[in-house]
Amino acid sequence: MVTRSGSAEQPAEGTKLKDKIPWLGVMRLDYMYLDVGCVLLGAAAATYTHGRINILYLFLAFVGGVAAHISVNSLNEYLDFRSGLDFTTNRTPFSGGTGTLPKRPDLAPVALGIAVVGLSTAILIGLFFWIVRGWPIVPLGMVGVLMILTYTTWITRVPALTLINTGLGFGLLMVTGTYYVLTGAFTWTALFAALPPFFLGNNLQLLNQFPDVEVDKAVGRRNLPMLLGRRKASLLF
Repeated sequence: MVTRSGSAEQPAEGTKLKDKIPWLGVMRLDYMYLDVGCVLLGAAAATYTHGRINILYLFLAFVGGVAAHISVNSLNEYLDFRSGLDFTTNRTPFSGGTGTLPKRPDLAPVALGIAVVGLSTAILIGLFFWIVRGWPIVPLGMVGVLMILTYTTWITRVPALTLINTGLGFGLLMVTGTYYVLTGAFTWTALFAALPPFFLGNNLQLLNQFPDVEVDKAVGRRNLPMLLGRRKASLLF
């Protein structure tokens, strides 16, 4: 559930905030709009099919989604710093990493701590929904946790997974997960609502891989721009 971009030009206010509180950089808060959009899309689908929704459950779904997103972002920043990848990335608006830890190596333990807290928060909220909504939410939660823990070390080395992991996390897991915790059911409406962010998320992830082919290859990553070449991968995009 992660995009490795983080170097796009941001408004002056956001830059000043991250300058004042540097550890916010590893969270990549600029991309939390993805969580807002996907959770609200799930809520809209639930409202369409059921009329009324539980606002508390909606809030918890949003917090859980943001916590999971922050966790995978922070863990990715930490592991890319430890592997040395962040020191070799030629940053563009679509390249990987934020550059926070190379500038502030002392924040590496903080990044790892943020990842642990975010994952723990997401798991606790997932356990709550397991209690109130039943076991069908468990497989979604387990897939989400697995994606967070294995994104940098495994998923980025499997070309097929590097194409679908972002869309899977934001589209299928977040949208259908929100729908389920609000309604207690999975429906075709939820699935079709999840398809646009699934494909858009995958395209965003694929686009982010183009500038970093050489440096990613140096640390053992494998993705479709490497496997197919940039020209053929652009056709897939």
